[in-house]
Amino acid sequence: MPPPPQPQEQHCWLQQLVGEWTYVVDAPTAPGAEPHKHEGVERVRAIGEIWIQGESTADIPGVGRATMQLTLGYDTQKKRFVGTWFGSMMNYLWIYDGELDSSGTVLTLNAEGPSMAGEGKMAKYQDIITIVSPNERILGSQQLQPDGTWKRFMTATYKRKT
Repeated sequence: MPPPPQPQEQHCWLQQLVGEWTYVVDAPTAPGAEPHKHEGVERVRAIGEIWIQGESTADIPGVGRATMQLTLGYDTQKKRFVGTWFGSMMNYLWIYDGELDSSGTVLTLNAEGPSMAGEGKMAKYQDIITIVSPNERILGSQQLQPDGTWKRFMTATYKRKT
């Protein structure tokens, strides 16, 4: 059996997400309408020094109580961040493929999933994690539009529990 992989700087980057967090989601709705807002809790743990796993719970308007699971790691052969996301409110497993920007503060995770237009087609999405400080991060989710632009549909601000 080969020796276990040694953590790279990208694996170390993921470790800053480990801990207990509270978050507030702001999801725009129709123009002029109040955005959907809800709060949740996330617990992120290390799986060795290579992976992280997070579990979130929230009461989501129109959905009810939901549980979400996140896994993230860094594939040294692909030289890409990889992971998954799923939630109790849907039956689709999101597969992430991503990269860190040159500043080392923004991780963009690309995925493909069911279109929000509900026409049975697939669409391209991005979840973008921005590290604001050791105790704050922002997650922005966006969908690629037919005209080639990205439309943000959700922003969550995470604060580390003290």
